[in-house]
Amino acid sequence: MNKRQNLRWTLGLVSFLFILGSPFTGGAQTGVTGGAQTGVTGGAQRGDIAPGFHPYITVQEEYSNNIFLTKRDKVDDFITLVYPGLRFYALSEKNYGIDLDILAGYTYYAKNHDLSYFSPSGTLNAWYAMNQNLTFRVRDYAIRSDENRESLYSAGAPSDQFVISTVRGQKAIYNRNVVEPSVEYRFGKEDSLSILYRNNVYHNDNSQFEDSQENTINPRFTYWFDIRNGVSLDYFLTFGSYARSPDQVVQGARPRYTYRFDLKTSIFGEYYFERDHFKFPGVDYDVHNPSIGIEYRFSPTLTGTAQGGYFWSLPNQGSEARGPTYTISLTETSPKTAYTLTFQGGYTEDYFTAQNLGLTKYYRAYGTILHQLTGKTAVRLTGSVERESFPSSDQKDWIWGIWGDVSYRLLKWLTVGMQVSYREDHSNIDAADYSEYRGIIKVTATY
Repeated sequence: MNKRQNLRWTLGLVSFLFILGSPFTGGAQTGVTGGAQTGVTGGAQRGDIAPGFHPYITVQEEYSNNIFLTKRDKVDDFITLVYPGLRFYALSEKNYGIDLDILAGYTYYAKNHDLSYFSPSGTLNAWYAMNQNLTFRVRDYAIRSDENRESLYSAGAPSDQFVISTVRGQKAIYNRNVVEPSVEYRFGKEDSLSILYRNNVYHNDNSQFEDSQENTINPRFTYWFDIRNGVSLDYFLTFGSYARSPDQVVQGARPRYTYRFDLKTSIFGEYYFERDHFKFPGVDYDVHNPSIGIEYRFSPTLTGTAQGGYFWSLPNQGSEARGPTYTISLTETSPKTAYTLTFQGGYTEDYFTAQNLGLTKYYRAYGTILHQLTGKTAVRLTGSVERESFPSSDQKDWIWGIWGDVSYRLLKWLTVGMQVSYREDHSNIDAADYSEYRGIIKVTATY
């Protein structure tokens, strides 16, 4: 993609998001943020921003000692990111809310000039309630990036957790746009029926990596018979198309029954089933995962969840994959301190990414803590370690990393931040090993 095409893509993205951000569009509020690929958000925080348009600019200087994530012959570089941005925020207590954030950025490599590129991104989170029962929502997430490890792009996902695929040995620019319109009808205090549609387009400038597109329909139903007994059903139908790999059709369902002892304690049981069908010569498989769990609210701000089960994947040909699944999490959301501690294990699926690795067994521990030291200063520390194994190959990886960042508001309109991080991958495949140090200094001016 040449510079003229890059500029055309940028202007098209900005125009598209402006159209979506008009007051005539409904939508949803999610935790996905726009901004630099490092996960540090640009612009003012939602709690501080006033309704209206807010232009801002972010300048970020980044250093990496291993920009290609290689084990040997590491290449370091200083990377300058400039992000002029515009945010529009509007909120009605009764029937609508809009949060639109657009960044028309440029990423410049000091030593490897040929890697420099336009790097726009944007998010839209909005909703419109026709009445107290019927709500329309829309979310749009768009990004152009060359990050070797892509952050999770699903709604509410932390920006410092990543998809399984990792691009090693080179920089590869990708474009992703995810649009999620939905509608929800509430027919009781906790009873609802909703349907969501997702269009997820993934495009690579490097032909070595595969383009793909996801179209998903996801209806959900929740009903409480009384204050103690509730059921839910989550169903999805996904059509996946790929530039070179076999296209797929996936159906899945997750029925759940919940029993609530009181306002603090509830237990649940569920059975997850998924059927993946691929065009020839792809291999079809089914996934079964029954589990039980408990949720306990220690206080109004502290919640704990534990869930355990067993999964098995049954392919039409080849060996089965099976093993225990579990999730143990603790989440605190007090005004000054927020933290999450999670232990997970079982399987995940990697599609619509750079490598499309399919079903992957994993075990992960993740923790993050954010503390507001003063009204102007906030610090965050995050760490993760995970074990990944791929049934389709003999590769097994240990991946771990730690991130620390601090932000300080010098003035009402000026914020500075700093982040340092280290991550590494120990793999039984020599070419997959890497380690990387990274440091970031960032300044954001907001009107």
